[in-house]
Amino acid sequence: MTKIIFYTAFALVCFAFNSILCRLALKSEEIDAAGFTAARLISGAAALFIIFSIFGKKEAAAAKQGNWLSAFFLFAYAICFSFAYLGLTTATGALVLFGSVQATMIVAALVKGERPGFLEWLGLLVALGGLIYLVFPGLAAPPLLSSALMMAAGVAWGFYTLRGRASQNPLADTNGNFLRSVPMVALASLPFLYQIHLSAKGILLAVLSGAAASGVGYSVWYAALKYHTATRAAVLQLSVPALAAAGGVIFLSETITTRLLLASALILGGIALAIAGRRRK
Repeated sequence: MTKIIFYTAFALVCFAFNSILCRLALKSEEIDAAGFTAARLISGAAALFIIFSIFGKKEAAAAKQGNWLSAFFLFAYAICFSFAYLGLTTATGALVLFGSVQATMIVAALVKGERPGFLEWLGLLVALGGLIYLVFPGLAAPPLLSSALMMAAGVAWGFYTLRGRASQNPLADTNGNFLRSVPMVALASLPFLYQIHLSAKGILLAVLSGAAASGVGYSVWYAALKYHTATRAAVLQLSVPALAAAGGVIFLSETITTRLLLASALILGGIALAIAGRRRK
C-alpha cells in the first residue's frame, strides 16, 4: 500500500510541475510553444532511453515497447498543452486539463461496464459542474481557443492513461511511446520554424519538464495505474490543479480569482465525494 501511495503521489506532483514549468517558460518568452514541446518530448525520449538501457529488465528488451497509438496520444496531449498555456494561467490550465481527463476516462469506464455508486456520480457531477463554471463565458472566463486546446489535451491524456492501465513494463512502454513521439513532434514543428526561438533558460525548463516531470513521472504513473480503476485514476488526477495553483502563486506570482477559487472548491469537493463513494463500495 505504501508503494502505491508513493507512486501515485509522485506522479501527480510531476503532473503539476509540468504545468508550472511550461507556464514559466512561455510566460517569460524564454521559448515558444512548438520549441518547448519538441524539447520536452525529445529530452524525455533521451532520458528514458538512458534509464531503460541501464535499469530496464533484460527480458523486456525484446518485448514490445510502447505503440504508435499511445505515442500519438502522448504527442497530441503535449502539443495542445503547450499552445493552450499561451493564454491560460497555471491553475486554470490544470483545471481545464484534468477536468477533461476525468470526463474522458469516466465515459470510457462506463462504456466498459464500470458502474459508479450514487456518491461517486454526485462527486463527478459536482466536479464537472465546477469545470463548466470555470470556462463558461464571462468577464473572468479564460480564452475560448486556449480552453479548447487544453480540453483536447485532456482528452488525449485520458486515452493515454487508459491505454497505460494494461502496461506490464511501464518503463519500457513509456520509453517506446516517447521515442515514437519524436518524429511526430518534429513534423508538427515544421510550420513553426520561422517563429521558433530558444534560450538557455527555456531549453532547461523544457528539459526538466521532459526528462524529469514527464519521462520519469509518466513511467511511475504507468506503474501506479494497475492498482487503480479508471474511475479512481480519473478522480485522483483532479488533485493536480490545486498543486499547480499553489505553484503558480509561488513561482509565477499569479493571482487567484474568486471564480477560480469557487471552481476549485467544486472540483476538489467532487473528488472527496467520489473517493468516499468508492470506499463505501
